Amino acid sequence: MYYGYGYGYGYGFDWTILLVLVGALISGLATINVKSTFSKYNKMRNYRGLTSNQVAEQILHSAGIYDVRIERIRGNLTDHYSPKEKVLRLSDAVYGQTSVAAIGVAAHECGHAIQHQEEYGPLNLRAASVPLANIGSWVSWPVILIGLLIGSTPLAQFGIFLFAFVVFFQLITLPVEFDASARALRILDQYNILEGQEHAGAKKVLKAAALTYVAALFTTILQLARLVLIVNSRSRD
Repeated sequence: MYYGYGYGYGYGFDWTILLVLVGALISGLATINVKSTFSKYNKMRNYRGLTSNQVAEQILHSAGIYDVRIERIRGNLTDHYSPKEKVLRLSDAVYGQTSVAAIGVAAHECGHAIQHQEEYGPLNLRAASVPLANIGSWVSWPVILIGLLIGSTPLAQFGIFLFAFVVFFQLITLPVEFDASARALRILDQYNILEGQEHAGAKKVLKAAALTYVAALFTTILQLARLVLIVNSRSRD
């Protein structure tokens, strides 16, 4: 029997691998785009000479947030906000920098802190879905493979059901990230932290970052579609 049978392709060719390749291409292009965009605007300094730390502190305080620490974390674009620890971590490329790109990223992470303070619905939903997403990420593949190996379609389908949790997590991540960027841009404009081309540059950086989440979701959906096709094919054989 051929792994790719049932789709009109013989000689063992599994055409569904094309879905994986398309996803990898999209993900790769999104990564290249965000890195090149960040690099471009990392060379543009803000006219006020403010560092990302100062901007982050100003944004947090203006929102009445005084219990969130700002820390440095190793890596490049590993910036994130930890709701559980109430820590805003800025990467080496962002921490203490005065570039438009760095300030845009820092403001975005502040957007997450404000979401947390306001108990933003999608953020709470994403946090609640983390355990299910972890289960789907780690358990789904072994379950699907075992189901295919022993010829158990229901078991393989259960694995697909678990993998769907990963898709859901990435889906709910989109409004969280888009809202954080929107909040960041409004605040940067409201307090005249960035103006004109600086503000436009920060917007492009955050848009490029947002597209990586869109690409990740699309790639995962393609993976889910491939799994469904493979399992359905095996069940018909």
